[in-house]
Amino acid sequence: MALQLRVYVPPHPLIQHWLAVARDAGTPTALFRTAMTELGRWLTYEAAREWLPTLDTTVKTPLATCPAKVIDAQAPLVVVPILRAGLALLGGVESVIPLAKTYHIGIVRNEATLEPTCYLNKFPDQFEPGTRLLISEPMLATGGSIMTTMTELTQRGIDPSLVRIISIVAAPPALQKLSTNFPAVQVYTATIDPELNEQGFIVPGLGDAGDRSFGT
Repeated sequence: MALQLRVYVPPHPLIQHWLAVARDAGTPTALFRTAMTELGRWLTYEAAREWLPTLDTTVKTPLATCPAKVIDAQAPLVVVPILRAGLALLGGVESVIPLAKTYHIGIVRNEATLEPTCYLNKFPDQFEPGTRLLISEPMLATGGSIMTTMTELTQRGIDPSLVRIISIVAAPPALQKLSTNFPAVQVYTATIDPELNEQGFIVPGLGDAGDRSFGT
């Protein structure tokens, strides 16, 4: 049976609130960055369900000993923000999974052809077997950046079934490409918008997440 891409849109009121703040064209840069951090936090929280590795242990309470579960600090865990905009989510991501290593990839899109070009790749030659990896990419639009990133990761030994992607806004073209090429990944997004315009921006979207995050 063929795998089918799983896309989650968590119905959390805090996610809905900060999405509204991020969408608003009148939101100033400082508040927009706060919204991105909070969305990174809550989407990572949702993505971590049944994904973070745990160990069975026991703890002694003030009254008795009882079984417990703790995060396995030795299991390989990685975060990959796609530059630039992915950095805006990183503070929230790190607040949930502070033990993760961070590897960067920088991708720029040609505004005429909409084709991606990788200008920075700090991935290792090979990732440890069993590495769990979370990608922060605010906008899943044409799918060029996420496809480039996933190709580079899988060439270095990453198992797509251990990959989680967090995104503020996703659109059908990117989700269709992921479904065709990497159906084992899971996507956690605040919303799915219906279309792209001729410039490859998601509509209604929230504009250029990188420019709005960094005030450029």
